[in-house]
Amino acid sequence: MDSDELRQGLKEQGYIADDNTLMAMQCSLLLNKPLLIEGPAGAGKTELAKAWSRYWQRPLIRLQCYEGIDEAKALYEWNYQKQLLYIQSQNTRLQGIQDKPFQGAYPQDSDQQNPEDNAWAANSKTIYSEEFLLSRPLLKAIRSPQPVVLLIDEVDKSDEEFESFLLEILSDWQVSIPETGTISAASIPSVLLTSNNTRNLSHALRRRCLYLYLDYPGEQRELDILRLNFPELQETLGRQAVILIRKIRLERLKKHPSISEVLDWVNILNQMGARELSPPLALNTLGLLLKYKEDQEKIREKINQKDWFDGIFTA
Repeated sequence: MDSDELRQGLKEQGYIADDNTLMAMQCSLLLNKPLLIEGPAGAGKTELAKAWSRYWQRPLIRLQCYEGIDEAKALYEWNYQKQLLYIQSQNTRLQGIQDKPFQGAYPQDSDQQNPEDNAWAANSKTIYSEEFLLSRPLLKAIRSPQPVVLLIDEVDKSDEEFESFLLEILSDWQVSIPETGTISAASIPSVLLTSNNTRNLSHALRRRCLYLYLDYPGEQRELDILRLNFPELQETLGRQAVILIRKIRLERLKKHPSISEVLDWVNILNQMGARELSPPLALNTLGLLLKYKEDQEKIREKINQKDWFDGIFTA
């Protein structure tokens, strides 16, 4: 796979990748190994998975992790209501058989079972069949006849038990279901795991994955992202915007502006017909970038300091 071809292909899907990202994606594909992508929230980790699936024209199956997620939400669960209805219908059928006049006596052979026992044995096998199985994202991904892109998003929000549960899938491409046995992958998915690094992931999980740290883009790459999304963007406005964002992200804040929030902000500036930034315009649109009162107050103070904007804005 040619790096330039991949770079152009992802760009056509709305994602501008740097050299490290391209190499990590290529290695993950060639080795059939999961790729763990860590980085700050809003740096484009999820968007990379979406662009990757569009580029390869593969379905994207997304598992959103959260505190308390378990196998029933991630792998499979049984349709208990449907199972219950089936058992009730079988019991009704059995009751109808028992109500009929009985011809002759039961055989005395100890190997012969009571009809009720036979009915339950049949039911217990049937209710754990494909008809009653509800596939969740992980099972859907490995059972898909065509390769898919499996996104395990924000895996750091799950607990350590769930993380351990993932190891069988990520190393052997199979899952074990107690009632039916082991299910091996029909096709190997392209797996991307994302983490905002809110907790340390285990060595076992990291060992099974390739690794990519995806940070906020530098000024030039972020400007390229703006140009890709807004071809008519004024050059001066674009450059001033990325410089301001860079300065904001260097401050200690509760939450830094994500790429998507920057795109929303520049979209509004563009629709307002702005040709360049000014302190009043930056102050009036700060709510598009910063979502905490404390962060806004801190940056407002910076904006009102002329030296902080030296060389960026015109008076």
